[in-house]
Amino acid sequence: MKIGVVQLVGAGPGDPELITVKGLRRLEQADVVVHDRLISRRLLDLAPSTARRIDVGKTPGVHRWSQRRINTLLVAEARRGRSVVRLKGGDPFVFGRGGEECEALVEAGIPFEVVPGVSSAVAAAAYAGVPVTHRSHTSAFAVVTGHSSNELDDLDWEALCRVGTLVVLMGLGGLRRVVQTLRANGRAADTPVVVVSRATVAEQRSVRGTLADIVIKARYLSTPATIVVGDVVALGDRLSWFVPQRMKPKDARRTSAQGGATRQADDVA
Repeated sequence: MKIGVVQLVGAGPGDPELITVKGLRRLEQADVVVHDRLISRRLLDLAPSTARRIDVGKTPGVHRWSQRRINTLLVAEARRGRSVVRLKGGDPFVFGRGGEECEALVEAGIPFEVVPGVSSAVAAAAYAGVPVTHRSHTSAFAVVTGHSSNELDDLDWEALCRVGTLVVLMGLGGLRRVVQTLRANGRAADTPVVVVSRATVAEQRSVRGTLADIVIKARYLSTPATIVVGDVVALGDRLSWFVPQRMKPKDARRTSAQGGATRQADDVA
């Protein structure tokens, strides 16, 4: 039997319409869709009705599918001659473990393709009216994950504090620690911060503040969330354009299917 192919497709940050044209075409041709937990139901419905849909998503503290088991599944389905779409929130290579999955496919001799997606690292900021770069403010930005304490410990915070804009994915639970670490490494207390919850969908909520008060202000937000730190955040007061509560009912239903939420893992599955 001819070996199939695995396509790692970025589904985007939440709104189903933010998937790329190529990603959509691959989804429409899939025999098997192996998807993350927060993928919009609307996207899954675009796969052929005959396609097998397998939810391998993880919830905080509950990992029914280990990464090794997911890797094994992708290899097994491809060896059956199937076209496999590994549908991942955001971009497959931005904290999405896409690199690990590609390594497993290479070792097994399975052909694969990577279809990049819109990462919440830039989309969440954009939907809050914040350009991560701006000629009058900064020409550089950095993206890190705040998913675990170990990952935060491994970062060079002194260097990160010298970057104009810092984006922290999956960092809501560690927001207090991120703030304290930035302050300890030289970022001023009045540095603007925005936390964007459930970016790009009808349930999006944004809270603005500074390193001095954002922990208190953001205490009622829910995951998934993206943290943006830097002077560019202040531009959001003038450039904010997305007003979720004003979405037309049909649009709200369309983009909030299954929560339509950002994985920010790029975000965790």
